[in-house]
Amino acid sequence: MSIEVLTPNLPESVSDATVITWHKNPGDAVIKNENLVDLETDKVVLEVTAPESGILSSVVKGNGSIVGSGELLATIEAGVIQNAVLSNKSSESSAEKTDSIPLSPSVRRLVHEKELDPSKIQGSGKDGRLTKSDVLSFLSEQQTNEVTEIKAETPAPQQVSKAVFNEAILPTTADHRPEQRVPMTRLRAKIAERLLQAQQNAAMLTTFNEVNMQNIIDLRNQYKTRFEQKHNAKLGFMSFFVKASIEALKRFPAINASIDNNDIIYHGYYDIGIAISSPRGLIVPVLRDADQLDFAGIEKGIVDFSDKAKNGTLSFDDLKGGTFTITNGGIFGSMLSTPILNPPQCAILGMHAIKERPVVENSQVVIRPIMYLALSYDHRLVDGREAVQFLVTIKECLESPAHLLLNI
Repeated sequence: MSIEVLTPNLPESVSDATVITWHKNPGDAVIKNENLVDLETDKVVLEVTAPESGILSSVVKGNGSIVGSGELLATIEAGVIQNAVLSNKSSESSAEKTDSIPLSPSVRRLVHEKELDPSKIQGSGKDGRLTKSDVLSFLSEQQTNEVTEIKAETPAPQQVSKAVFNEAILPTTADHRPEQRVPMTRLRAKIAERLLQAQQNAAMLTTFNEVNMQNIIDLRNQYKTRFEQKHNAKLGFMSFFVKASIEALKRFPAINASIDNNDIIYHGYYDIGIAISSPRGLIVPVLRDADQLDFAGIEKGIVDFSDKAKNGTLSFDDLKGGTFTITNGGIFGSMLSTPILNPPQCAILGMHAIKERPVVENSQVVIRPIMYLALSYDHRLVDGREAVQFLVTIKECLESPAHLLLNI
């Protein structure tokens, strides 16, 4: 009996997907729920599994094909697996070993391409899972070892002729200026499209302020150990910024709104997007109803998103929607920047590196940990006065954490 393998139903916001990696070839035996192919959308990588056990009789859409919801990808001849002869005779091949270990699509693809044995790589992800950075580090170490071995086997320069030495050691002229042309990933192309859209379709403006982080740092240092023991989560700075942003959004609802043609949509909820760097690029998973989360809930949610981003397991629901975004360039050392809006949202908060700077307090110059804040906003909807007061509210909440704790 022939079974069809179809593209999963894609959300309305995702028009199509790209076939990036087939893990089976026609004639291979497949097992029910075994991953057959990876599809890349502009948001996540999807795994398409076998609906039944059998033989992969045909592949309709090869690597690089563009497919839509419900489109035929392949066919499986069910019920004849016992008579199958695998096309790959090496039962101990690296690809077969890979299938026995749970891997994210991006990691599995890299392991297959480089013909690696994942059991020999130390995982640093949740429950010891392999991340893409683990595999890249392993490859880098392998290359270093290979170079060391080559150097050890190469005769000393004085023992070979100049011509032979140059040919063996020095790169050719073409190697001095290497180039590589590769197509954009769906995610990178979508990021480029949305950033250009934000620049062209919004009257974007940025206002700046600075915040004295001393009280937050003192509070965090005082309670971080007890916090971690009780909640099994580290107390970071992001939860304070999320809480402060929600307080400011409540006072200035226009900044939590969006524009739809000639209408303004005021959102009565607070879905906060947290910009996270992943191996595939910048993504913005969303903390839903963040105003109903406590500090521990926010911190756990962010850690969960980070783990999923590294493992390539973020879902469409994780990335859908959002009424306001926070991005932290400070973790990369950024001192000041103007973040670009995340359409259709009308504002985004940029955090930056904390640096000790001289400030004046009570007519005296003292050294304090200072962070610069940037709020980019759509001037079509948000007035300059509202934007400035919004940022001042965040500053006040962070410099006096009692505002957040006592809701005053």
